[in-house]
This record gives sequence, structure tokens and C-alpha cells, in this order.
Amino acid sequence: MKRAIFVVFALLALGAGAAFGQARSLVYIYLDGGSSQTDTFDPKPEAGANYTGKYKTPIQTNVPGIMIGERLKHLAKIADRYTILRGMCDGTNAHETGHYRMLTGDMTGKDIVYPSYGAMISYKKADSYNNPIFPYICITEASTRFNEAGFLKAWYKPYDTGGKPDAAQFDVSGIYDHRMDDRLLQARRELLGTLTKLGKPVEQTPEVQKAARLREQNYELILGGVREAFDLTTESDSVRNAYGRNNFGQSCLAARKLVERGVLVVMVRFRGWDTHKEHFKRMDQRLDELDAGVSSLILDLEKDGLLDSTIVVVGGEFGRTPLIAFGPPWNGGRGHYGAAFSYLVAGGGFEGGRVVGETDAKGEQVVSRKIYPADLWASVYTLMGIDPLGTVDHPVLGPIPMLPSYGKEGQSNGMLTEIMKVPQQ
Repeated sequence: MKRAIFVVFALLALGAGAAFGQARSLVYIYLDGGSSQTDTFDPKPEAGANYTGKYKTPIQTNVPGIMIGERLKHLAKIADRYTILRGMCDGTNAHETGHYRMLTGDMTGKDIVYPSYGAMISYKKADSYNNPIFPYICITEASTRFNEAGFLKAWYKPYDTGGKPDAAQFDVSGIYDHRMDDRLLQARRELLGTLTKLGKPVEQTPEVQKAARLREQNYELILGGVREAFDLTTESDSVRNAYGRNNFGQSCLAARKLVERGVLVVMVRFRGWDTHKEHFKRMDQRLDELDAGVSSLILDLEKDGLLDSTIVVVGGEFGRTPLIAFGPPWNGGRGHYGAAFSYLVAGGGFEGGRVVGETDAKGEQVVSRKIYPADLWASVYTLMGIDPLGTVDHPVLGPIPMLPSYGKEGQSNGMLTEIMKVPQQ
């Protein structure tokens, strides 16, 4: 009852009778390892050199009063298109726990291992998703075992592309290998058909018919037009250069192409943010790549008329310690930090040009508007037309809450109603 009242008030704050569901796709750029909030979206220049390190001069964005890290020059020019969540917290400094909490929204600590956000969206949208390509795709691989389907059927697991998007040919596992001639694949298909006709007729049981349908679906993926969604060579050099000629930048470009094809959920896994040692040396590269890839993705989605229907989420399993560890063996590193960190959200019904949440003068604690994982996912689900108070079918327990932490004290602080656009009636 308490949870129901919690959501009723949240929805009333957005507008009575508001019908959500304007978002059709989600791109989650996962900063695997945990990115530093103070070096990206919550700089603290007054905290002193022990906190800022070499990044002492944050830059003004195109939204008055919003400052971000000095290496995010492209993102600074488009801050009116996204909102920064500076009040994120998941209360853990452990990678595995952080992955699980951020990818599922579950902080209950119970025995049930919940499906990831992508599996949940695919499950809830299964009846309306009519697309030969997979509904949930990870470029180039799922971040952890918690990015899987949990207790749901294997169909809801993410499809991992594998391959190297920045290579001359983006070979996609099970779909495209530039070393394999299409004519050979077609010849094998025709040979299989011939052998089938020569043999004794097989009884057309439901299982046999299902196998035949799946075989045709697979051929459509391998030989049909579906694989064109992964072909980055059709993009101009200027576009590819804007995203960055690196694995992350080209992964963002691939994500845009998949959204154009109507894929429900795309995760771009961006590794290398676990910077215990020589943090700033690595950040000089990572931040430039992040800046180019994310800004190009948002601008391209907007140009193509897809930003209003595509949610973009950027962040990792936690943040990094604001206080720098200068001594050996760290030599200028930042540790794990789940008490306060930042996320970026854009599109799909989220307003731009805003900041939600605030940390203290050193970025160590959230001092206003805590945002828990369940709050983020309740907001995303709502914008995608999914009731965050809905249920999911557990194979043993039957229907259980799909977002069990939502509405629970210490695990939730409410949807992001302050930045969720009320659809026009």
C-alpha cells in the first residue's frame, strides 16, 4: 500500500492522467569500472589540489551555471540536450555489488537474482516487438553476469556482438565475418535444402516447425538486410571521425544505427575506468573518447529526429574517491566510491539543461536529492510505457515486483519527476 501511494503522488506531480511511453529505445553507455564524478560532471575546483589533481579548471557549458570537466569540450556545447544527475548513490564500493545494483535497480539484498534492465524491458515489450534483430544488444560484450536475464528465459539475454567496431570490418559474432564469402553460405543453405528433400519426410511436429522458423530467422540475420545495421562502412569519414576512430566512438555509432533499426535496448560497454593507479594519465584518453562519442551520438539522434524517442544513459557502477591517493603504489589514483557519483541522461522524455542532486564542497556526500538505482530505472521504465510497480513472472514464486527496491526507504527516493516531460494530451 505504501509503495502504491508513493507512485501515485509521483505521477500526480507529473500531471494527472499523463500517458507515458514516448521512448522507444534505450542506449546505456556503461562506464565499466566506475568513472570519477569530479573529473566529469561534478567538478569541485575549490576543493584543492588533493581533490582536483591536474583538472583544476572546469568549463562553462552552454547552460548558464552548469560547469563540467575541462576535457569534455564537446559535451559542454550541448548541455541543453542532457541533464546531469549529481545525486546518484548505490551505497557500495564493490564492483560486483555495484554492477548488480545499477543494472537491476535491486538493493533489497534478498536471494533472488533479478534480470537486468535490458532483459526486463525486452520481457515487458515482447508482445509488441516485431523485429528480426535482437531486442537487447551489447556492444561488444555484456559488462558482467548481472547484465543477463536472471530468472527469465534465455531469449531475454543480451546479444553480444563481439568484434572490433573500429576495425576495417566490424565482424559481428554469428552474423558477419568478412572472411566468409556470402556465396559459400548460400551454397551451404541450398545443399541443406536438397538433402532435406532427399531424406525421409519428417513429421511436422511443433518442435520441427519451430526449428525451421528459427533457421530461417538465422539466415535472415546472416544473409539478409539485418546485418546492414552493423555495417559502419556506409557512414561518411566525417561522421566516423566525429565519433572518434576508436573502439568506443565507433561503438556509439553502431548504437545509433541499431536505434535507427528499432532495437529496444543497446548497451555500449566502455571499459577502463577502474583507475586505482595513474588515474590522470588514463583519463586524458578516456575523457576525450567519452566526450566525442557521447556528444556525437546525442547530436546525431537529434538530427535524425530520434532523440525524443531514445533515452541515453551514461554512467557506471559507482564513482571514484574525490580524494586522490598520491602515495605508492597508487601514484595518483582514485578508489571505488558508491556514496556519491554522477550520471548523464538525455532524450526519450527527459528534459535537458538541468542538474538534479547536489554533493558537498568536496563531492564526498549527497546533500540534496539522493537518486538510487531504482529511481533511475523507474523513471526509464515509465518513459518507455512500463509500469515500475508491475510484476515479472518468477518460474517458482510466480508474479513478483519487477523493481522491488522502488518505494522502499533507504533504497528509493522517487522517480525523476522534476525532469520528466509531461506528454501533450
